[in-house]
Amino acid sequence: MSSDSGAALSWLVVRQDDNGSRYRVGRYATQGEAQRAADKLQDRGHKQLYWVERIGQAARP
Repeated sequence: MSSDSGAALSWLVVRQDDNGSRYRVGRYATQGEAQRAADKLQDRGHKQLYWVERIGQAARP
């Protein structure tokens, strides 16, 4: 999980496993930072799905 001292961490990286369970993986200050983290996790080649959402945004269906 990333943290910037004093920065609002408004962006989440969310993981959905192959059973449909969803987990918050990390919180980030910017959308770009969160997307880079999600991309890095996705590139590992596991079956899990990763995405970025802003806190307060509706969860991905």
